[in-house]
Amino acid sequence: MDKDTLNNEIKSSGEIKIADDVVGVIAGLAATEVEGIAGMSGGFTGDIAEILGRKNLSKGVKVSLDNSTTKVDLHVIVDYGSKIPEVSWKVQESVKNAIETMTGLEVLEVNIHVQGVKIKKEEPKEIEDLED
Repeated sequence: MDKDTLNNEIKSSGEIKIADDVVGVIAGLAATEVEGIAGMSGGFTGDIAEILGRKNLSKGVKVSLDNSTTKVDLHVIVDYGSKIPEVSWKVQESVKNAIETMTGLEVLEVNIHVQGVKIKKEEPKEIEDLED
């Protein structure tokens, strides 16, 4: 069954409305599954980006729905050492595919806003006992 047939069947049997937050959670989850993404950012507070956990995935996402199309803005934190253009492209593809597959909406834009870089903390090295 193609997309147009599905949309026609849906229209004939009622209306389906998808909340912005639902699209936001789908986008946030798809983004955080991409290697190189440390998490979503809620914005800057005191010049420090807050990394949001999985419960707040839609907080770093702005969704604009218009009938059967959507535009998405994602605010992300990348891992230090990641190639930002490559990671961003992978996020765009992942988010677009997830939203279109799960909702049937056409994704017009996926804009990536890199809010910060997460530096991995090194584990403290263990001090060996030098006993004879």
